[in-house]
Amino acid sequence: MAADEDARLRLKLVRAFSVNVPHNKALGMRIVDMKPKEALFELPYSEKLVGNPDTGVIHGGAITALLDGASGAAVFAALEDFVPIATLDLRIDYLRPAEAGRAVLAKATCYKLAKNVAFTRAVAYHDDPEDPIAHSVGTFMLSTKVGNIQS
Repeated sequence: MAADEDARLRLKLVRAFSVNVPHNKALGMRIVDMKPKEALFELPYSEKLVGNPDTGVIHGGAITALLDGASGAAVFAALEDFVPIATLDLRIDYLRPAEAGRAVLAKATCYKLAKNVAFTRAVAYHDDPEDPIAHSVGTFMLSTKVGNIQS
């Protein structure tokens, strides 16, 4: 029972962190699901996110932010102790355009934690992660705990 409570608390903290990122909030991102080492985010369709008014397709930058946000949340969901993180590298392959008028989902997994770096994989899609709009691999810096500074 204690492990279940710990897992619920961890996911609650990850959700709170993710929702309170101003950029994610401004884009309208929402958390669909959280599991240990995994995050599922949604970017609802919005006219303000359209990159090409002729097609109505969401701008690639918004999809990049979605993949980055979900990947960062997956890192937090994998950590034993919460420490600040920062995106070091996020490589994205765009495989096809998103469909106009449709929300985009991003499922991210933190597959490896090293001492100071976390490694992620993520995919953006509409209905099926096997039919991706884009996929990414990322590395995130894990802050080390800072001791007292001596002058």
